[in-house]
Amino acid sequence: MSVLLISTYDLGRQPFGLASPAAWLREAGIGVTCVDLAKERLPEEAVKAAELVGFYLPMHTATRLALPVIDRVREWNPSARLVAYGLYAPLNDALLRAGGVGTILGGEFEQALVDLARFGSGSDPEMSPAAAFRGQTPGSQELPRLEFRVPARDTLPPLTRYATLHTGDNRRIVGYTEASRGCKHRCRHCPIVPVYDGRFRIVAVNTVLADIRAQVESGARHITFGDPDFFNGPRTALEIVQRLARECPGVTYDVTIKVEHLLKHAAALPVLRDTGCAFVTSAVESLDDEVLAKLEKGHTRADFEEVVTRFREAGLTLAPTFVAFTPWTTIGTYLDLLHTIDRLDLVEHVAPIQFAIRLLIPQGSRMLELPDIRALAGPFDATWLTHPWTHPDPRVDALQETISHVVGMRLDASRSAVFCRIWNAAHRAASAAPPPRRDMGAMPRATVPYLDEPWYC
Repeated sequence: MSVLLISTYDLGRQPFGLASPAAWLREAGIGVTCVDLAKERLPEEAVKAAELVGFYLPMHTATRLALPVIDRVREWNPSARLVAYGLYAPLNDALLRAGGVGTILGGEFEQALVDLARFGSGSDPEMSPAAAFRGQTPGSQELPRLEFRVPARDTLPPLTRYATLHTGDNRRIVGYTEASRGCKHRCRHCPIVPVYDGRFRIVAVNTVLADIRAQVESGARHITFGDPDFFNGPRTALEIVQRLARECPGVTYDVTIKVEHLLKHAAALPVLRDTGCAFVTSAVESLDDEVLAKLEKGHTRADFEEVVTRFREAGLTLAPTFVAFTPWTTIGTYLDLLHTIDRLDLVEHVAPIQFAIRLLIPQGSRMLELPDIRALAGPFDATWLTHPWTHPDPRVDALQETISHVVGMRLDASRSAVFCRIWNAAHRAASAAPPPRRDMGAMPRATVPYLDEPWYC
């Protein structure tokens, strides 16, 4: 059996979702080829030679990009068995099956891919353990407990071709790993929830460290931990970063942690700082407490501002992310978001795309539990892979389009310059003269680290 694994987009990083199952397939004696279409062309000969082709779909953008690739693979190799795996595979089950995908896998997909490959030649695939994943709705899939392997990255493009960490004029090659999967929280808008539904899985510390060491040997000087929330298992997380600091001195890292957890585990902030944490991404989403309650984020505006203060005191960098445009956004609350970011000296901490993000409502989203969302949302759109919605105030939708245009004009422009254009555009939408902005304060740009791939969906 020959297997081809394909990634279309993974936030500018080397796809973990190819490297991890590749290690499992190799261990089972199954030939595997990995292709990252964000960096490589689709190899026609490899497609024609494959008996099983897997498409890694971790996010919305990756799934949209994969649909025409699936058509091309079917054209070149009609007999190949197709499988889609990752968070957005079960969310788009019917669409993918209509496109020729025979098997849909959500979380913890490695063993299932091995089973499909083993049973794919001369045996009935329905007798495979992977068959337990077929035909199930999002959130109802069995979620096995796997003993994770060290990912096999040697068939992927080198780390030098992926995102880098910038701190002033300094750049660092970035690696990526995962210390856990899923999340124990059920934030209403999150695409993880329909698949994991409040469950998460810890990866063994030695496995995580072995993966990091291999990437450091390949040139990485910074590691992104891709866990949905690094403090779902805080004891294990802190053990990992303390060992990372000892075993790979000088290597920095970044993590994603909920505002709620940053307060609950505030005593751990100095540990993050002292072990080389360059920044912490936190999905703040909104500064409106009513919206935060609808999203079930588990924090308030005051909590967020307290975290900002604690980070300043600890000497850590916070990178907030937002869903700036929701059905409850008003021109006034959008202006409040901008004024607050300016007041808190966070302009250089926020990637400009965050001021343009519009709420996505994928299939299976808990957002559809809300009556006001059901009243606004249209039928599922197979082109955009979402339930489209129109804001009750057309000025808000017009502002979102304007901000998206402003952000996309010059992707290499400074964050401060883009924020200034966003500031002016938002005040024009409010028919108000833009007030003066405060001077840049505690954190000049040269001290704020960031990755040069700022997209989050």
